[in-house]
Amino acid sequence: MQTFVLAGGCFWCLDAAYRALRGVAEVVSGYTGGSVPDPSYELVCTGTTGHAEAVAVTFDPEVISADTILDAYFTMHDPRQLNRQGNDIGTQYRSAMFYADDEQRRLFEAARDRASEWWDGGVVTTIEPLDAFHRAEEYHQDFFAKNPTQGYCLAVAVPKVNKVRARFSEYVDA
Repeated sequence: MQTFVLAGGCFWCLDAAYRALRGVAEVVSGYTGGSVPDPSYELVCTGTTGHAEAVAVTFDPEVISADTILDAYFTMHDPRQLNRQGNDIGTQYRSAMFYADDEQRRLFEAARDRASEWWDGGVVTTIEPLDAFHRAEEYHQDFFAKNPTQGYCLAVAVPKVNKVRARFSEYVDA
């Protein structure tokens, strides 16, 4: 198993999209990249902690490749938007990849380069060393599955999930 920590807007969307892919064993929503120990959702939302809403995606590389996981990441959010995704604005919604070692850093750089071609340049995704990853509150875990009719899920998460399902259909169970 391999784990990547990725941020690209609200973690509910990334969580939902990754859970749709075969080979993803676990998705944990959390906070990383900041300076406050054990941050809360409310504190992260102030934009003063430096944390990003992120997901720790654990996957089986025998079922789904690291490149596919990363290409899905660049499909499920717009990496050209600085410190935001749509109406979610602030550094906590930045596009960032957090590497645990040099191999992950290289994989992330290559994925960002590929994405820059698809998105016609302008990708602002940062690649940062992974420090502490703080698990978000329980109500944030698998939020989409628990709240499928919630307004934000319908308006924002569903289109992202559908985009990933369409592009990576060979990894989606019928």
